[in-house]
This record gives sequence, C-alpha cells and structure tokens, in this order.
Amino acid sequence: MIHLSVNINKIATLRNSRGGNIPDLVQYGKMILDLGANGLTIHPRSDERHITRTDIPAVKKLLSDYNKTSADTREFNIEGEPSARFLDIVLEYLPDQVTLVPVSPGEITSDHGFRFPEDVKILEPLVDKIKQKKMRVSLFVEAGVKNISIARDIGADRIELYTGPFAEAFDHSPQQAEALYQKYVQTAQEAIGAGLAINAGHDLDHENLRIFRNLPGLEEVSIGHRLLSLAMAEGLSSVMNRYLTALAPDS
Repeated sequence: MIHLSVNINKIATLRNSRGGNIPDLVQYGKMILDLGANGLTIHPRSDERHITRTDIPAVKKLLSDYNKTSADTREFNIEGEPSARFLDIVLEYLPDQVTLVPVSPGEITSDHGFRFPEDVKILEPLVDKIKQKKMRVSLFVEAGVKNISIARDIGADRIELYTGPFAEAFDHSPQQAEALYQKYVQTAQEAIGAGLAINAGHDLDHENLRIFRNLPGLEEVSIGHRLLSLAMAEGLSSVMNRYLTALAPDS
C-alpha cells in the first residue's frame, strides 16, 4: 500500500494572508486524517511564509493524540533545508520522518534535488545527528541522480523523487510523461539496489498518479498544492477520495 502524506503548508499560507487563525491548521489537519491520509507533512521555511515555528507543536500534538485512538499510526513528516536552524526543529519535535530538501534563496517552491558526492559534506553530519534520535531520513533527489548509493552510505533510509518535471510533462501529454517516467523507474531501481526505499512528491495528482503509482518500491507520496487546490472546487472529502482511489493498486 502506498501511503499518502498530505502537505498542509497551503492551509497555513491562506491563514497567514489574513492573519488570525482561519483556516485553522489543526482542524483541517484532523479532517485530512479522518478522511484517510496516512500522515501530515509540513515544511517550516525560515521566512515562515506558511508553516510557522509556533505551528509545529500543535501539529505534533494533533498526530500524537490521533494515534492514541487510531488503529493505524499516522506519521509526522517535516521537510526542510540542511541547516542548523532546521536541525534544531527536528531534534526538538522528533517527527517520524525528516525529509531534507535543498533550498535556494528566494525560491517559490522546491525545484531541484541533492547531488552526490557534491552535497555529502553538508548532509552527512546532519543525517548522523537525526539518525541518532531514531528518525527516518529521506533525501530529495531528481530522477537520473548519479551515485545514489552514497545516500545510503551516509545513513539515509529513503530518497524522495522530485516529480515536478513528470507532472509538467503529464500536463502537456500523458504520452510524454510515460516516456519521462522510465527515467524515474531506472532511478528507483538503482535506489532499491542500494538498499533505499522510495518516496515521491511535487505536483502529483489524482490523474498522473495512475502512472506514477506503479513505480517500483514506491512507499509514500507527499502531496499538498494540487490536492488542496482541487478541494477548493470539489470539497475536501471528494478530493481525498479521488487521491486515495488513484493510489489503490486495483483502481
């Protein structure tokens, strides 16, 4: 079963645009869990343009409380740049999974992955500190990344494949996306061979997932922007059902 972790950054973005607490991040997070999500993802950026530092304990408590009464554990995934600031956050709140993502100054959203061995020097000491606290580590990479075994060598458990190019290709032509998808398959197979599990995220939706869900070794997808954008038109319950159905192997 492929897990769906819903990124709730956009709920915080809407709230921050007006101030106050509407929409309520925790209320919407609980609704998403009630509708079948396997976990929640947040990306607390340094400029706090969506998730703020003060949001994190509330989301942590939501998941902790939810898991006390749920038959299935719902996971907490925090993603962010490899920095002392971000390390302090994850060591304080101890999520189930830490997804390290390269961040460029001024970027609107994540748009590239780590490279090996170029990024080992900055990644290795952070991964070591995170693993000491028994948290799973995933590294954000692009399809076709070279030397993927180095990710495992420095202690990572998973890679998260950056699926923006695949989603953009699908928007133009499903056939074009199918051709690009083979590059993701090759990278996934190399990662599996190196002992890494596979996550994926960025602009995946209920349509392009019908291709991408077949990726070898795919454990989890992290989706926020497209899911929540469609929910504005169709309602959250309908859209969560669409995504969970798209991830089901027999649909």
